[in-house]
Amino acid sequence: MAEVTSPMVGKIFKVEVSVGDQVAEGDEVVILEAMKMEMPVVSPIDGEVKEIKVAVGDAVESDTVIAVIE
Repeated sequence: MAEVTSPMVGKIFKVEVSVGDQVAEGDEVVILEAMKMEMPVVSPIDGEVKEIKVAVGDAVESDTVIAVIE
């Protein structure tokens, strides 16, 4: 199991996956808008998306858990 976390303070611009989706290491999970730039946040492992803890428009802090992949 791995938690996908925000690398910095920002706002969730787009959620690229749904619960139940299969992802590979490096696949985009969400797009984070920070400092007027869009930054992809990627999966650290191959697995299935078990939980998404954010929605579009949510503000996140650094190290906020975005999703859980198993």
